[in-house]
Amino acid sequence: MSTPESEVAGTLALVGGGEWQEGTRDLDAALLEASGGNEVLVLPTAAAYEHPNRVVDAATKHFAPLGATVRSLPVLHRTEAESAEISETVRDARFVYFADGSPLHLRSVLKGSALFDAVLAAYRSGAVLAASGAGATVLCDPMVDPRGGAYTVGLGVVEGVAIFPYHGSAAGHLRERSIDLLPANAILVGIDEQTALVRRPGARWSVAGTGAVTVYRDGKASELRAGSDALDLP
Repeated sequence: MSTPESEVAGTLALVGGGEWQEGTRDLDAALLEASGGNEVLVLPTAAAYEHPNRVVDAATKHFAPLGATVRSLPVLHRTEAESAEISETVRDARFVYFADGSPLHLRSVLKGSALFDAVLAAYRSGAVLAASGAGATVLCDPMVDPRGGAYTVGLGVVEGVAIFPYHGSAAGHLRERSIDLLPANAILVGIDEQTALVRRPGARWSVAGTGAVTVYRDGKASELRAGSDALDLP
């Protein structure tokens, strides 16, 4: 489900993992300012089988010093993703954040759901959409398959770009496999922990956080760090 840039007024942040830590404080403060609000809607969907309450607690503690409250949306399974009430809550949100966890579970819950339609509506109308680790992987198409580093179908908020999270700390053989199997018409972007690839309205991409973003394209790799906005991405 592509999101043409001409229809988007919001900001997208794809985080390489390690969300809501000291290294992402400035990033999250900037995203909060861009949202124009003081509430972050956190979806622990990807962590459904990994203590989702702890995920929400971590977000709450992180955003409180930034002057924001965290509202948890208990979307853990497909049933909740089809709830009209939950979808309307997302549609009206100014800052939506998908936590890390299982990308395959997150995709199965979101794909073709009323919730995902609401997320896109909020994003297109100006909301901030952030996703870490699993979420960052799933929102793009193609999507790196966590079972071996090959590729599968993602949700296509960004098309033609695949995200490899935990780039600096991931197993080398998985990283190399994703590089070797990259489709000819796609770009692979490796994102370190506590680091984000940010797209603002007008397809203006930049890097934020403590680590690096590495872009693999046409057999070449380019490393970029925080503050860089020289990214030619869709």
